[in-house]
Amino acid sequence: MNLNINAQSVTVDADPAMPLLWLLRDTLNLTGTKFGCGVAACGACTVHVDGRAARACVLPLSVVAGAKIRTIEALGTADKPHALQLAWIAEQVPQCGYCQSGMLMAAAALLEAKPHPSDADIDAAMTNICRCGTYQRVRAAIHRAAGAAA
Repeated sequence: MNLNINAQSVTVDADPAMPLLWLLRDTLNLTGTKFGCGVAACGACTVHVDGRAARACVLPLSVVAGAKIRTIEALGTADKPHALQLAWIAEQVPQCGYCQSGMLMAAAALLEAKPHPSDADIDAAMTNICRCGTYQRVRAAIHRAAGAAA
């Protein structure tokens, strides 16, 4: 099976029913995408599929063949962080940090679709669960990143 992951063509020999999350983590060693609940409820496994946020834990490989998949590893670099990554640091969003890669990917998809989202837009798009409860900081960071992109 041929996949496009982080702008790289990847050929894998895997069961088409395998969830994308397990291919990313166990086969390709892209461990930034986290396992949380396994039922697409928490969002720790959020990646982009053709530019839209998607929960990798329930997404079979057969569905993403031919799609452009982007993981947290391709959101920014150490030399050139994404505006959201800088805003996350400035707003001190992470506490335990476990959910943050999924949160960042959901927020990035939101900003790509709506460069200047309202609070209502953020609330509708950010359905990820954070056990530490940093939702107000997440909202502030998204607004900060949207302002930086202006």
